[in-house]
Amino acid sequence: MAIEVIKQIYKPSMTVGQLYARAYGSTALHMPVGNVLELSLEHSEDVQTQEDMTRLGGGTHAEVRRVKEVKMKAKIADLNVVNLARAVLGTVESIDAGDVADEPYVATLGGLLPLTHISPTAFVLKKGATAGAATPVAMAGNFEVRPEGVLLLPEAVGVANSDLLWASYSYGAYAAIEALTTKAPELDLLFGGLNEADGGNPAVTNIFRASQGVTKSLTLIGKGFNALDVEGTVLLDPTKTGTGISRYYRTRMG
Repeated sequence: MAIEVIKQIYKPSMTVGQLYARAYGSTALHMPVGNVLELSLEHSEDVQTQEDMTRLGGGTHAEVRRVKEVKMKAKIADLNVVNLARAVLGTVESIDAGDVADEPYVATLGGLLPLTHISPTAFVLKKGATAGAATPVAMAGNFEVRPEGVLLLPEAVGVANSDLLWASYSYGAYAAIEALTTKAPELDLLFGGLNEADGGNPAVTNIFRASQGVTKSLTLIGKGFNALDVEGTVLLDPTKTGTGISRYYRTRMG
């Protein structure tokens, strides 16, 4: 019976579980965020007090407490396209697989040809005054094909500084994220918590409307696993109405 759950005294808590998200106001299904290492709600208060001036020693005659804001903080371990785009306020472009013919470059030995597309395959490099008149350059001893482009070797014998080069290659499908190109997202979040300290009983929290700010840092080189540290504000959801109905968040416990 529900009354038995409400009357429970012993209830230690250590929760794990899946976090799901969708755009606020969307009717789409919530989608898993992935592995979230930390998730918390932090409350800050505005406390107004009135001193007791009626006797020696002072004290507090009256107090009013109002919640100023609720912060949502998360440490996201899965840097998938959706999570990364949200964390850098980015827009996503899906790039379909394709082919490139005769992309032009000017040679500098020891330098990188930063190809338009990543992870080239079937790569062919030619040199010549025009693409039509250019002749192939052997890869061995002259260049290395890398995911980010093509490195001209400093000791290359088939290429000289200032040679006109022409790159042709194929590439697979990938995603491009353009950072800082959109406003902070507003999300409808659902945490499917499981209480490991209480036999795996559910502790499900709905955060009806929350902003998500830009990640505090984006580690490109570092020791250990990367994560996205993000925070936002739990905002009022005007669609929630009724006496005793929260407009911010709700927790259901088994």
